[in-house]
Amino acid sequence: MTESRFGVVELEELPDDLRERIGAIAERSGFVPNVFRALGHRPAELRAFLDYHDALMDRPGGLSKAERELVVVATSGANHCTYCVVAHGAILRVRTKDPELADRVATNPWRVELDERGRAIVDLALALARRPELFGEDDLAAARAAGLTDDEIWDIGAITALFAMSNRLAHLTALRPNPEFYTMGRDRQRNTS
Repeated sequence: MTESRFGVVELEELPDDLRERIGAIAERSGFVPNVFRALGHRPAELRAFLDYHDALMDRPGGLSKAERELVVVATSGANHCTYCVVAHGAILRVRTKDPELADRVATNPWRVELDERGRAIVDLALALARRPELFGEDDLAAARAAGLTDDEIWDIGAITALFAMSNRLAHLTALRPNPEFYTMGRDRQRNTS
């Protein structure tokens, strides 16, 4: 079985700038995530995806890195996106040092037990991901009542929107998660070091 319906591009086949950028990710993780290999046949789109991803997920301030991943896993779980649940579930496990949270969020983000802030983050992401036509002031008021700032609310909305798009691309391509993602962050002893 292939990693994508539309084939993949290997790291050495990417344009120089993308090879360098994806190579740095591969060096940190030990492998090239299949999403980059699948999007690599359209370099301009891969660049745009990476730029927006990094602008949202790596910017200072606002949500913590773990909270950003919580949004991704909740959105991807609600959209039944295996690739994004598995890949970002691994990152959430690593960021939180909790080997169970990502699975609980991914399988039922509506009912997973979270603290008040986490619940508000997930609820806002779900409202925008699953019923955007009904999204409105009530959703914003609930988020603000839980203590989220407008800057954090923007983070949640923008990350939800990016990953709704990413989820659909993963469905289009039948993108398969790298095997390495399944085990990342699951060993409690490794997570505590």
